[in-house]
Amino acid sequence: MLAKPRPARLAARLMKRYVLPASNERTQPFMTDATLLSSDYSNYAARAYAARPELASNVAQWAQSPVTRQWIEARLDAHCVPCAEHGALNEAALKTALRRLRTEVFCTVMERDLAGAANVAEVTGAMTDLAEVTVQRALAVLSADLEALFGEPRGPDGERLTLGVVGMGKLGGRELNASSDIDLIFVYEEDGETAGGTRSPLTTQEFFTRLGKRLIGALAEITQDGYVFRVDMRLRPNGDSGPLVCSLGMLEEYFYVQGREWERYAWIKGRLVSETQSDSARRLAKQLEAIATPFIYRRYLDYGVIAAIRSLHQQIRQEARRRASMRPDKADDIKLGRGGIREIEFSAQVFQLIRGGQAADFRIRPTLAVLQRAAANGLLAPAVCDSLSEAYLFLRTVEHRLQYRNDAQTHAMPVADDERALLAKSLGFADYAALMDKLDAHRERVEQQFDAIFADKVSGQGGCGVAEDSAASWIWSSALADDSAQDELASRLLELGFADPAPVLARLTGVWNSARYAGLPSQSRERFDIVAQRALEAAQSIDAARRGDTIVRLFDLLEAIGKRGAYLALLTEYPAALERVLSVLSGSRWAAGYLIRHPQLLDELLDDEAIASPFDWAEFKRSLLARLQAAEDAEHQMDLLRHAHQAEVFRILLIDLAGRLSVEHVSDRLSELADAVLDVTVQTVWQQFPKRHRETPRFAVIAYGKLGGKELGYASDLDLIFLYDDPDDAASDLYAMFTRRLITWLTAATGAGTLFDVDLRLRPNGESGLLVTDLASFRRYQIREGDAANTAWVWEHQALSRARYSAGDADIGAQFEAIRADVLVMERDAAALAREIVAMRERVAAGHPNRSELFDLKHDRGGMVDIEFVVQYWVLLHAREHREFVRNAGNISLLKIAAQSGLITAEEADAIGSAYRHYRKLQHTLRLDGMEKARVAPAEVQAERDLVMALWERVFAVAA
Repeated sequence: MLAKPRPARLAARLMKRYVLPASNERTQPFMTDATLLSSDYSNYAARAYAARPELASNVAQWAQSPVTRQWIEARLDAHCVPCAEHGALNEAALKTALRRLRTEVFCTVMERDLAGAANVAEVTGAMTDLAEVTVQRALAVLSADLEALFGEPRGPDGERLTLGVVGMGKLGGRELNASSDIDLIFVYEEDGETAGGTRSPLTTQEFFTRLGKRLIGALAEITQDGYVFRVDMRLRPNGDSGPLVCSLGMLEEYFYVQGREWERYAWIKGRLVSETQSDSARRLAKQLEAIATPFIYRRYLDYGVIAAIRSLHQQIRQEARRRASMRPDKADDIKLGRGGIREIEFSAQVFQLIRGGQAADFRIRPTLAVLQRAAANGLLAPAVCDSLSEAYLFLRTVEHRLQYRNDAQTHAMPVADDERALLAKSLGFADYAALMDKLDAHRERVEQQFDAIFADKVSGQGGCGVAEDSAASWIWSSALADDSAQDELASRLLELGFADPAPVLARLTGVWNSARYAGLPSQSRERFDIVAQRALEAAQSIDAARRGDTIVRLFDLLEAIGKRGAYLALLTEYPAALERVLSVLSGSRWAAGYLIRHPQLLDELLDDEAIASPFDWAEFKRSLLARLQAAEDAEHQMDLLRHAHQAEVFRILLIDLAGRLSVEHVSDRLSELADAVLDVTVQTVWQQFPKRHRETPRFAVIAYGKLGGKELGYASDLDLIFLYDDPDDAASDLYAMFTRRLITWLTAATGAGTLFDVDLRLRPNGESGLLVTDLASFRRYQIREGDAANTAWVWEHQALSRARYSAGDADIGAQFEAIRADVLVMERDAAALAREIVAMRERVAAGHPNRSELFDLKHDRGGMVDIEFVVQYWVLLHAREHREFVRNAGNISLLKIAAQSGLITAEEADAIGSAYRHYRKLQHTLRLDGMEKARVAPAEVQAERDLVMALWERVFAVAA
C-alpha cells in the first residue's frame, strides 16, 4: 500500500509548491517610467557582473531584443561547444555551462523588465524556456553517459524507453517566475531492463532512478557558478516517501486508489517538459494524458470542488499566518495573503475543475486564459475578468521585482524604508505609498471576487444559513423519525403556509426514513439537509396553491441527485440556483420531471446572461461542432449532443415560465433548435462514417408534422424523411447505411438520455418504403404515381402542405421545396378532395377515442385537427390560383391568406385563428403541468368549438 503524506505537511507543501501560472497574454498592467539598470537594482546582478566583468556589457547588448528560446539555445551551445571539442561533454562541464547560461538569461530578462521592454509573458516565458532547455540538454548528456555503462533501457518487447520529466505548477503552465524553483515528477512507460554495456544490466526502475538523481544534481547542486533551478520532487506520488521515479502503471494505480483532491489541482498544470519528438517520448506523452485526464476532470459538472478548494485555501492561509507570526517582517505576502496571486489562481481554476470534464476547451493551463474562457462562456462578467487579469499582471510584476533584488523566491513586501523606496522606483511610482494604494486596490477587488465564489455557504458565512430555531430546521430533523412528533410537524408546516400539510409531511417522512437518504456519504447528507431546510424556508414565497406540490417535487429531485454530490454542492454553494429550481418546480410538473431526468441542467440556472441573451443558432452550431470535434469518442459526442439540446430546451423553458415567450414563439424556438441539432448531427455522423466518399454528404433532412409546421412542443417527436442526390454508383447503399447510423445517433439512449423520438412513417411508401429516398424518385412518387382515387396520395399531400427542408444539404432542400410547390399547385377536383379529407378526418377521430366528459383540444370535433384539415383542404384546392398558399406559413397565417383569397371573411379568419391560438395555449399549459392528454371542460371552449364546427360544415358541404 502506498503511504499517504502526513496531513500536517500537506498545507506546508502546497503553500510552497503549488501555484497556478499566469497567462501568455502579452499585456502589461502599467507602463513603468523606471530607468534602473539591473546592476543598480539587483544585488545578485552586481555580484554576477563582478565575477564576470564582460557580462554587464553583454547583457546590455542582449537586452536590446526579446529573450527567445532560440537565443537561449544558442547561448547554451556557445558554452558547450568549447567543452565538446575536447571530447564528450562531461557532467562537470555540463553543470558549468548550464549555470553560466542561467545567469545570462536571468540578468538579461531582468534588464529588459526593469527598462519596461519586457512584459510579464516574456519574463515567465523566458524562464520557462530556460527550464525546458536545461532539462532536455542535461537529460541528453546524462542519458548518453549512463547508457554507455548499462545500455539503453528497454521495455518487455524490446522497445526503447525514455524518462519522462513532468513539469508541474508554474513550469507546467509555462509561467515560471524570475526566481522560481521547478516542481518535477519522473515517469516512464513500463518496467524492463537495460540492454547491457560495460556493466551488468539494470532494471528500468533503477536506471531511471540514477538518471533522475543525476538530473537533479545537474540543475540544483550549488557550485562556484551557482545553480540552475532549485528542484522540488514532493508532488510525486507519496511525496518524499515515494520512489523517485514511477511507471505509468504505478501512477495510474496511485490516482485510482489514493489520488486526493489537491493532486487533481496540481496535475491540471502537469505536462512533459522533456523531449517529445522521439517515438518513445510520443508514446509516453499519449499514455500519460490518457491516465491523467480522467483523474483531473470529472465527466459531470463538479461543483464539489468549491468546498474542496476552499478547504485547501484555508489550510494554506493558516500555514501562512503561522509563518507570519514567526516572521513579522514577511507578513505582507502578495502571493498567499488576502487578495493575492493564489486567490486569483483559485478563482480561475475552479471553472476548470467544475467544467473541464464536459468542456475540453477548459483544459488549458494559463490562469489568464482560463479567466478569458470563463468570460467568453458567460461564467464570469467581462468587467470581473478584466479586473482579475489586471490584478494578476500587476501582482506578478511586483513579484518579479521582489525576486530580482537577491535572486530569492520571496513574495513578501519589504519592511526597510530604503528597500521600499527602491521597489517603488523600479515600478514607476513616486513613492511607496503610491505603490501600496495601487496594490491594495487590486487586492481588494481580488478578495471580493474570491469571497463571492468561495464564501462558506455550508456554515452560513455570507448570510445563507437557516436559523436553528426556525420552523424549517425543526421540520427537517430527526423529528421526522418520531411518530409522536407528527402533530407538531404538521403544525410547523401550517406555520410555513402549507394549507394541506399531510401529503408534504408524508413525503418528508418517507425521504428521511429511506435507505437512500440514510446511505448518503456524510458530506452529501449535510448538503442535502441544508438544501432541504432552505427550500422549506423559501416555500413561504411560493404561490400558496402550488406550495405543497413544489416541495414534494423538490424532494423528488433531491432523491434523484442525492448520490451525485456535485449537484447537491451546486445547490448549496449557489442559493440563487435553489430559488430558480423552486420557481421551475412550481411553474411546471413537466419541467420538474425534465430536471429530474437531466439534473446537469441545474448548471443552466446559474447563467443569467445566457437566459437573457438572444438566440443565435449559427453560433450554437459553430460552438457545438467545435466541442464535438474535441470529444474523445463517438459515445462522448452523443452525450454532448444530448446535453447541448437539453440545455437549450431548458433555457427556452425558463424564458417561457417567466412569461416572456408566447406559445408560437416557444414552438419557433424549439423548431429552430431541432433544425440546428439535426444539422450538426448530420455533419458529425458523416465525419464518423467510415465509407464516406466525399467531404460533405449530398443528403437532406425534411421535416413534416409539428416540426414541419414549426409548431413543435417540448415533448414532440419528429416526423422526418431523408433525401439524397448523389451520382455515385454506390450512393443508394451508402446513404442507406448512413441513415441507419444517423437514426441511431438521434434515438439511442445513452447515459445522457435520448435526443429525439423520430417517426419515419411519412416517407414514400410508409413503413414498407426505404429509409432514404433518391431525390428523383421522390419527385416521381409525389407527382406521377398518385391519382385522385388514391387515399394515400391525398394524405401524403396533406402532410406535404406542412413539410419543409430542415437540415443537411441546402441545395437538395431547395429542390425539395420546388417539388413541394409543384405538388401543391396540382389541379384537383373540389368534391373528390373534400370527400377524401372528410374520410381521413373520420379515421383520425376513430383512432383517438375520447370516453371522458372532457373536451380533447386536439382530436375532438371542433378542435385543432378540424382547423388544420380545413386549412390543408384550402391549400391543396386553391394553391394553383392563390400561390401564397404554397408558403409553409403556419395555420394562423394561412387563415389570413384564405381571407385575402375570399374564402372566408377577415373577421372569421381572426376568430378561427384566435380559437386555434387559444387551443394551443391551453394545450401548452396542460402539457407543462404534466397532462399527457390536453382535455378541458367543454364549457371552457364552447364558443370556439361552435365557430370551428360551423366553418367545417360550411367548407365540406361540397362533400355531402
